[in-house]
Amino acid sequence: MKKGGLILPELRKNPITLNWVIISTERSKRPSDFIKSQDHKEKVSRSESCPFCYGNEDKTPPEVLVYREENSPPNSKGWSVRVVPNKFPALSQSESSPERNHTPLFETLSGYGVHEVIVESPDHSATLGEYSQEQTDKVMSALLERYRDIRKDSQIRYIQIFKNSRAVAGASLSHPHFQLIAMPLIPSIVDKELLQGRNYYVEHNSCIFCSIIEEEIKTGTRIIAENNRFIAFCPHASRFPFETWFFPKEHRPNFDSMDEEDVSDLSTILRSVIGKFEENLNSPPYNLILHTAPLDLEGKEYYHWHLELLPRLTIVAGFEWGTNFYINPTPPESAAQFLRASSLL
Repeated sequence: MKKGGLILPELRKNPITLNWVIISTERSKRPSDFIKSQDHKEKVSRSESCPFCYGNEDKTPPEVLVYREENSPPNSKGWSVRVVPNKFPALSQSESSPERNHTPLFETLSGYGVHEVIVESPDHSATLGEYSQEQTDKVMSALLERYRDIRKDSQIRYIQIFKNSRAVAGASLSHPHFQLIAMPLIPSIVDKELLQGRNYYVEHNSCIFCSIIEEEIKTGTRIIAENNRFIAFCPHASRFPFETWFFPKEHRPNFDSMDEEDVSDLSTILRSVIGKFEENLNSPPYNLILHTAPLDLEGKEYYHWHLELLPRLTIVAGFEWGTNFYINPTPPESAAQFLRASSLL
């Protein structure tokens, strides 16, 4: 926002969560400033102690899904993508079925659920932006296959898929991997998105997410990349510099609605955008998080699944924790323009 030649700070509201962010021009950082101030590249060779490395298959629980060479034995070399139970699960099916215990003040639910690790590649130092199309397709297909299998458990209400890239983003192991946690509850952030989606649908008879996509395509200033089936853009009320959302262009409430062409287009746009991050921002730490409708298909008319890419280029401090207002020093329009202009396709 300009006034008298000055660029003033701006408060922007997320239309889905109704949370506010501050685009802080006083602390303004050009996109190129992150190249100078950050150096996250940390190529690491195979580790004898890494449980996800090729040849260390005996260091994990037995695989529950694997893509491997024909005739190679289970839990051995020969794999390209491997899914195993988390050795230290946050939730477990060994727990009893979810039962609530509560008093007028406190409530407890038994820790029933599923916690798995999707090991993306035998290569310890590989990154999502460097994979071949075939390898990325396999990773996305493995996520989809596990999602579809786990949703058969009637006690599971929501499946959270996420990726923590590098220690700053919460990765305890540097070997590239996704995680999947299936739980008997719907996360509060998804509940909030469902509520606002429902309110918007009642008032406008349309999906708020579809409306956002239409507006982003119309203006074009925050789009980073798009292809036949997916679009990637920096949201209007970005919480972090270079925050990016990936949406299917057609209305799709659930992640597991994808077909083979969807998987291919999703892989393509993920590789492209994350490749831009890695090449132009010195491979920053990031979280990649799935938002999808609950398994009972609540919100199928007004919810739209998507992925949120959250780079860790700034520090969340006391103001953010105290207010849930995020301070973003880089306008999303500038971030998108910078990435669009980068050399990678």
